[in-house]
Amino acid sequence: MAKMWAGRFQKEESKDVNDFNSSISFDGVMFKDDIVGSMAHARMLGHKGIISKEDSSLIIKTLGEILADIEEGNLLLDPEAEDIHMFVEAELTKRIGEVGKRLHTARSRNDQVALDVRLYLRGLVDSILEKLNALLNTIIDLAEKNKETVMPGYTHLQRAQPITFANHLLAYAFMIKRDISRFIDAKDRMNYSPLGSCALAGTTYPIDREMVSEELGFKGIVMNSLDGVSDRDFTVELASASSIAMMHLSRFSEEIILWCSWEFKFIDLDDAYSTGSSIMPQKKNPDIAELVRGKTGRVYGDLITLLTMLKGIPLAYNKDMQEDKEAIFDALNTLDQCLKIFKPMLETIKVNKENMRNAAAKGFINATDLADYLVKKGMAFRSAYKISGSLVAYCIDNGIILEEVPLEVFKTYSSLFDNDVYEDINIEKCTFKRTSQGASAVESVDAQIKALRS
Repeated sequence: MAKMWAGRFQKEESKDVNDFNSSISFDGVMFKDDIVGSMAHARMLGHKGIISKEDSSLIIKTLGEILADIEEGNLLLDPEAEDIHMFVEAELTKRIGEVGKRLHTARSRNDQVALDVRLYLRGLVDSILEKLNALLNTIIDLAEKNKETVMPGYTHLQRAQPITFANHLLAYAFMIKRDISRFIDAKDRMNYSPLGSCALAGTTYPIDREMVSEELGFKGIVMNSLDGVSDRDFTVELASASSIAMMHLSRFSEEIILWCSWEFKFIDLDDAYSTGSSIMPQKKNPDIAELVRGKTGRVYGDLITLLTMLKGIPLAYNKDMQEDKEAIFDALNTLDQCLKIFKPMLETIKVNKENMRNAAAKGFINATDLADYLVKKGMAFRSAYKISGSLVAYCIDNGIILEEVPLEVFKTYSSLFDNDVYEDINIEKCTFKRTSQGASAVESVDAQIKALRS
């Protein structure tokens, strides 16, 4: 394929340089966005009289045919083409000759690629938002089924205080909610058209940038021509949002991996979302959760690639910026794939409520409630804290739990203890009496669910 800039050069580009320079292997996915953007540009050129309306109509018609041929598999992308933009333009010229060459009037590949990337990423973000919302609803549904499922809450991976499985799950629901808002915000800032910035300095043709922007569904135009072709903030922002979302999925995956181990056995993963061992027939491995955890580092790497690529390049466009696509496409596609598999994995888990309750009972996680009992009787918290800790030590020495300590033993530690202590340190009561906003009481969980549903 002849290069569009062949008139300036005396020698042909070497094959190695062409292969190194080519981006069609990864920017080819933007064929639809490139064609749709070109159709809007051609329509504007005809409307403004920059090219004839007849030429504009023929270009638009032929571009539609090219798009249909690619989508139907009748036209394959040429791996020898430099990029998707040159491929489409060359195919257009091949079909309608000189008229096809008019398409690139008042446009540069610099603003063309900036447009295509925004259009393509907009579609990827919509897919991710759909899956994030689906996952959010799955988490909420699972929480609604487990509002009275008591489990130990942890700090430092040590049993700390009793909570409900619902409240634990809703912590992740609020993380996902924040992820959704980050992607919505990032998409909103990205949704401005750079087309018409041309190479960097705008154009002398009487173009109508707003017309193209409106046709393509943008909120408006990028106001500065240099910024239009050199801005890739949106790729960094989307990679950042992807990294944070992957971090949330990774943390959730880590807990799922722990919970389904024999040491915890809080949940069982469905067979469809587990794998076995090649030599150990008893194994049921949480490979999906482990892969999500592992792929998080990959998305982090994409973010660092983008930040590093951009940090030292002057205005306006530089070839370094070709590196934006593989990184941001990979980040968003990886997150999309992880969300796609994570939702059904979570939907199909079996919750072992009895094991969760037993773990809560054996971890002395009602020790704080024991101290609070004494505080309600008039003792200073620090003094009550010390007595509660001493009673935990007594239980460990005697192989019992706090609920099994005889009243006469309680009284040796403080005369304030009475029969009502057993009601106050009951695991269920300890859990459900926490009625503050955001806590584990059923009414508190219901309020969280209501906020999330809205």
